[in-house]
Amino acid sequence: MERTPRTITMSPARVQSLRKSGAAHKYDYGHALVLSGGPGATGAARLAARAALRIGAGLVTLGVPPAAQLEVAAHETAVMLKRIPDAEALEAALRDARLTTLCLGPGFGVARAGAHLRAALGAPAKGVVLDADALTALAEDPALMSGLHGGCILTPHMGEFARVFPDLAEGLQAHGDVSARAAMVRAAAARAGCTVLLKGAETLIAAPDGGCSIHTATGARAAPWLATAGAGDVLAGLITGLMARGQSPLAAAETAAWLHVEAARRIGPGLIAEDLPDALPGVLSALDV
Repeated sequence: MERTPRTITMSPARVQSLRKSGAAHKYDYGHALVLSGGPGATGAARLAARAALRIGAGLVTLGVPPAAQLEVAAHETAVMLKRIPDAEALEAALRDARLTTLCLGPGFGVARAGAHLRAALGAPAKGVVLDADALTALAEDPALMSGLHGGCILTPHMGEFARVFPDLAEGLQAHGDVSARAAMVRAAAARAGCTVLLKGAETLIAAPDGGCSIHTATGARAAPWLATAGAGDVLAGLITGLMARGQSPLAAAETAAWLHVEAARRIGPGLIAEDLPDALPGVLSALDV
């Protein structure tokens, strides 16, 4: 196997995967469910949901605890709302065959995440994007690792990676070169049995079969403005939306990483996370999607 990570580009095939048929129905492009935190902690999930909708998921629903429903409703129009007060309600929601992908973690709260994570992993026919607090919950209860499956993707930054894979993180910190870091992300994906995306200026993505790719946001593609609160939530939403549309976790992660940086470069200095989803139409138009 080639040990050097493949460089992610926006190839003609990748552009084609973003196009929609004029004869299609919204359910042909999937239904994404993004779980929200409670009152005062809904912003991260709302960012992820908006990104999932912008990238073309046919429908996006925010699953909200009842106490946060009015707060979320005041902000959303095209994103739908569904009351999900607890893990049992999530299990019931996931029985809907039309719902294709779940995003769990952004702004969710670690205390609630463990039970909801068990419910999410009990529906293996669904794609599952685990970010932020869901990763911390996974680190706090390693038994949950056995529930991960090929339809899952973990999207840690370095601190979260170190919590979930502490032994592998020691190697990442000790070896600065890309090949060594790629080997560690590959090891994480093999252990978890799912795709792992390690966020950074050099974003590394590995599949459990050993495939690995890299998106480098340096030099001509530098986007330092992404170092802002909420940018990672948007990336999680992009992956969720692409998976809802039918892309594999690896393909969705690769495409999302490229689009995330391209949107940031289009906005430039002064970027805040809310800008990123709304920059996507311009990015997609420039690609002739």
